[in-house]
Amino acid sequence: MNIERKIVLITGASSGIGKACALLLGGLGAHVVLQARGESALREVADTIESQGGKASIYPVDLSDFNQINSVAERIKSQVGIPDVIINNAGMGRWLFIEETDSAEMEQMMSVPYFAAFHTTRAFIEEMLQRNTGHIINVNSPASLMAFPGASGYTGARWALRGFNDALRADMNGTRISVSMLVAAKVSSSYFDNNPGSEERVPKISVLFGTLTPEQVAKSIHNCIRSPRNYVIIPFLLAVVVWFNRLFPSIVEWMVFKTSYKRP
Repeated sequence: MNIERKIVLITGASSGIGKACALLLGGLGAHVVLQARGESALREVADTIESQGGKASIYPVDLSDFNQINSVAERIKSQVGIPDVIINNAGMGRWLFIEETDSAEMEQMMSVPYFAAFHTTRAFIEEMLQRNTGHIINVNSPASLMAFPGASGYTGARWALRGFNDALRADMNGTRISVSMLVAAKVSSSYFDNNPGSEERVPKISVLFGTLTPEQVAKSIHNCIRSPRNYVIIPFLLAVVVWFNRLFPSIVEWMVFKTSYKRP
């Protein structure tokens, strides 16, 4: 898909990967529709895009509240139109052992990313099906492909997003709507600042993959829009480990467990 003049909805667009996607795609001629809780941060991103001749609309929303998602979606439909691309990027959640995770925090982790992706997609899918074009991209974590100790709630929520992604692709079979999941290794963003104590729990094996920039991930998302793929896993070495895990899961599990955070 050529992104020029297309409507691209991006959740979690105020920082990190979402912001990088907005700047890249907006600079390439897309009309980017930006969603996150912080209105001022969204306005800064939109102002940057518009100062460079791009087009951006902001819709502040609490993505853990499906009523807000649906209400804002109706405004987007009437004011902007039906998205050609939906990038479900918003995510949150601390890395915690199960006994450290209370019920309220677990529900919040399921709300964003999983429920947010479901309700955002659901809000537009009927019109996308009527038009019979579109692309939905779900941005996920390596925790959706293998279990990490010390992050039971986070991992469970990411597996839920992966399940939604695969089920949605099955739902869209026979249509011209593409569904993709992008999985990136550790990214240099504000995520770990906003979720203190989580970075220390990333398995040490992750040093093999390095740290990606949000701009690198945004470029991969753009490439996926141009040429849709079911799964995009970056960097290449992470894709190799995921492939190896399918063949020899016990070996990869041993490596992950051996290099993972241990209870004090």
